Amino acid sequence: MPFAALPISAAQFRVKALHWAAQFACCAYYDAHELPYPGGAFAQLLAVADAAEAGPATLTELADWLQTPTAAPRCGFLTYDLKNELEQLSSHHFDGLHWPALHFFTPQTWLRWGPESVEIQGHSTGVLAAILATEVPAAAPGRVATLRPRLPKAEYLAAVEAIREDILNGEVYELNLCQEFYAESVALDPVSTFFQLSEASPTPFAGFYKWQDRYLLCASPERFVRRQGPDVISQPIKGTIRRGLTPAEDDQQRQLLAQDEKEQAENLMIVDLVRNDLARVARSGSVQVPELCGLYPFRHVWQMISTVQAELRPDTSLLDVLRATFPMGSMTGAPKIRAMQLIEHYERTKRGLYSGSLGYVWPNGDFDFNVVIRSLQYRTGTGYLSFQVGSAITYDSDPAREYDECLLKARALLDVLGAEVK
Repeated sequence: MPFAALPISAAQFRVKALHWAAQFACCAYYDAHELPYPGGAFAQLLAVADAAEAGPATLTELADWLQTPTAAPRCGFLTYDLKNELEQLSSHHFDGLHWPALHFFTPQTWLRWGPESVEIQGHSTGVLAAILATEVPAAAPGRVATLRPRLPKAEYLAAVEAIREDILNGEVYELNLCQEFYAESVALDPVSTFFQLSEASPTPFAGFYKWQDRYLLCASPERFVRRQGPDVISQPIKGTIRRGLTPAEDDQQRQLLAQDEKEQAENLMIVDLVRNDLARVARSGSVQVPELCGLYPFRHVWQMISTVQAELRPDTSLLDVLRATFPMGSMTGAPKIRAMQLIEHYERTKRGLYSGSLGYVWPNGDFDFNVVIRSLQYRTGTGYLSFQVGSAITYDSDPAREYDECLLKARALLDVLGAEVK
């Protein structure tokens, strides 16, 4: 359907389509906001399904489930806690959202956007009319005055100092320490809030996901892993600085990030980890780093992004890639297993979907997954609202600066909610 043939604008159609889709039991939406990105960004895809299909509950079941032929893309997420299936690890912290370890579904209807048109596929009869007839709520998204930290600031600062001591003692080289901010009994329109977040912080790996009464509102700038044919790439982000208020200040900020030895060291450590991870499933000698510490602007921050690519060995499956690379090094640290053990020690909230991954698998086996960061999570049944933010701790870390970096990453989320942290 060409956009020109629609009775409303393409932007209005997108809003109506997601409000329509959110009425289904399962809904997944992916959007790159037409932003340029090295290697390309998310496809613009909207998929829905009812609750009839029983999907996979483990990575092994996912591998078997993906063997069934289909003309539809498979849509789903992986939580951080899949680490417990991959390694001898566990998680016992508070969990206010209770996502399943993973969730995937085969859509009954899906929409795929192109530059000038949108295609409705699968069960398409009556879908266009249903979307056009969908009423968009006029009410503004709910406001949240205050979000409370699960890890108070003083305890966060002490944790950073303790991690620095761990690094000095040779336990890890780098550790990604995260913290949760939350509110309870919140009334929120998830779809309207997602569009507000997209307006405040457009990103190349944004997504919206509904599972039962849980919602993910994701404004991620980071790709975890993508496969196209035999080629696979991962693009870890390590290195953040705020944007300047004027062109001159913005350029100065960019230069400060480019020359920041600590941020470069963080990035290099994770690039080495990703190279090692991909080497477990790559053809010998094919792992390369075509871009190291590239600087990219987003609405609120400059980010330092590297690209690691490889050619997969024949018959390598999604399960093989995930077993080699998940969870992503940018959200754990190095070495990965010891970092994850220490993360469990220092953090206070079960990460769940945060620092997990949202993505899709095409019928030919190609796939693309993001890193779930810069995201709101919401449960309508309880009104529990949460976001988590983190930063990479190295021996050179200053605790107060790391805390400020966390709040910088949360800025768009707080602005959308009209909230402050307590």
